[in-house]
Amino acid sequence: MIYADKINLSFGSQPIFEDLSFSIQQDQKVGLVGRNGSGKSTLLKAIVDNSVLDSGSLTYFSTKRIAYLPQSVVLDSVSSILDETVREIDAEQSALADYNPEYLQAQAKRVLHGLGFKTEQFNVPVSTLSVGWKMRVVLAKLLLQDADFYLFDEPTNHLDLLAKEWFLSFLKNASFGFMLVCHERYFMDELCSHILSLERGKGTMYTGNYSKFIAQKKHDDELLRSAYINQQKEIKQKKETIERFRSKASKAKMAQSMIKALDKIEIITLPPTSKEISFNFHAIKPSGRVVLEAHNLGFSFGDKPVFKHVSFSIERGQKVAIVAANGVGKTTLLNVINKKLPLQQGTITFDGKVTCALFEQDQNKMLDQNASIVQNITQLCPDKTEQAIRSMLGAFLFTSDDVHKKVSVLSGGEKNRVGMVGTLLHDANLLMLDEPTNHLDIQSKETLLKALQTYTGTMIFVSHDRDFINDLATHILELTPDGAFFYHGNFDSYLYQKQHTGSIHEKPVKKEQPVIAEKQVTSSKSNKELYLLRKESNRLERMIAKADEKIAELVKKNSELTWGSAESNIVQKELAEIKAKHATLTVEWEQVVAQCNE
Repeated sequence: MIYADKINLSFGSQPIFEDLSFSIQQDQKVGLVGRNGSGKSTLLKAIVDNSVLDSGSLTYFSTKRIAYLPQSVVLDSVSSILDETVREIDAEQSALADYNPEYLQAQAKRVLHGLGFKTEQFNVPVSTLSVGWKMRVVLAKLLLQDADFYLFDEPTNHLDLLAKEWFLSFLKNASFGFMLVCHERYFMDELCSHILSLERGKGTMYTGNYSKFIAQKKHDDELLRSAYINQQKEIKQKKETIERFRSKASKAKMAQSMIKALDKIEIITLPPTSKEISFNFHAIKPSGRVVLEAHNLGFSFGDKPVFKHVSFSIERGQKVAIVAANGVGKTTLLNVINKKLPLQQGTITFDGKVTCALFEQDQNKMLDQNASIVQNITQLCPDKTEQAIRSMLGAFLFTSDDVHKKVSVLSGGEKNRVGMVGTLLHDANLLMLDEPTNHLDIQSKETLLKALQTYTGTMIFVSHDRDFINDLATHILELTPDGAFFYHGNFDSYLYQKQHTGSIHEKPVKKEQPVIAEKQVTSSKSNKELYLLRKESNRLERMIAKADEKIAELVKKNSELTWGSAESNIVQKELAEIKAKHATLTVEWEQVVAQCNE
């Protein structure tokens, strides 16, 4: 399907690809991995535009369609969300004999629902959306293209946990192959059948998911190191022998032969060792047992309510992840707790010994772009000595020379690390972290995770990374527009409780405060009703997926038949029937989903 033959590319004196070759089959689901700067995004772009290469070729069958999602796209459109989603596909298919606009609309609605859009948003102009929601429209347009192979460059960047789960399920059930750049281990493990690893300009294809790749890569690196050590011993012995023979006339010829043999040895080189974040938390002063209690919080932006009736209690040592769909107010809640936003409704009571530190989602707003790294940290932590600041910066991989770089020249991941240094230097016993893993690759996320796991204080955090939540959270606070629910355990435990337990909500306040506890139960439907609706939703989704498979099968079959033949007419009739059934099922599914959300 896709063939790379000795491709080369350099940026200035920095080589990106050096005689890189590989091949990918149409049905393969490939994870593309490598450290920042290894050329992952560049390789995806080169597949659809060879002109970026210095030499070599990247080819694929001209009869096959490849769809490409870059990390960011400028989408300027005055059309509604639904019209923009189907616009190009509608124009492309309208001339076909089996064109079915109802089927296309139903498909588009299902994808948009999956990506987090509500039915009432479908007629909203795209121009009113944020960059993140525009990227969801771009992703929806792409998924409707029905391409043979997809190139995804960090497609989950703008998706919340619910949309990610839908997208994961969509890709699992897809018949097409894809190459995926993603900094979430869970996605790479669940989806990928192969891993293409880019390192030092070369590429190695591994069979299996990301975890299997890590195990195999570790084994390969150990073999390489062993071979390197043995080769170095051999070279050393040969050089010692040559030196001994040089001074003897009778052995001079032999010495020359050994020199020539030594020159022909292909020297094994080891990849540079990746530096990792390494630090220990200073001893922090503990707070009281109950760190904070929130009662009946509510917040609105103008006349637009974000959440209401939110009550919960957090105790010392808990690491609480706030989960919710985008737009429900996770960041807003953090900012209300931290007093960056006013307390509009309700009360928040802190223990008297609590000290707080907040890590903001957008470090571009927090950091002085024209100041150096060390100047920024000094401004954020004026009570810390220069030695303490430099020590923490060094732990986060900013060396003596790096600390004088202006923040404006740093990557997104580097700015995040600077922001994390400023947060942790406060030695607070309550950390509030808003998307701390943004822009970090898998290795950097795992290193930060290990550090935060050793933190002995209390933590409230927002993250859309399932692995990060699973490995860090001790509790989950589910935020909804009409209340909040508290769960023991990590994200997987939270999902299990929601799916399998009749009474799932832990009351996060004392029994002598029943009013607060009662306000947390805000659903208009019983657990049994919700269970039956979700069961019906899952049944309809399975039927829609089967219809999708049948449609793909019939489209392929019809492409191999003579147009207008009796057999082709039969297939087209069957195709029209299954598309009509698909549209009906999708409408039924939408109605069930709407009832779940009432």
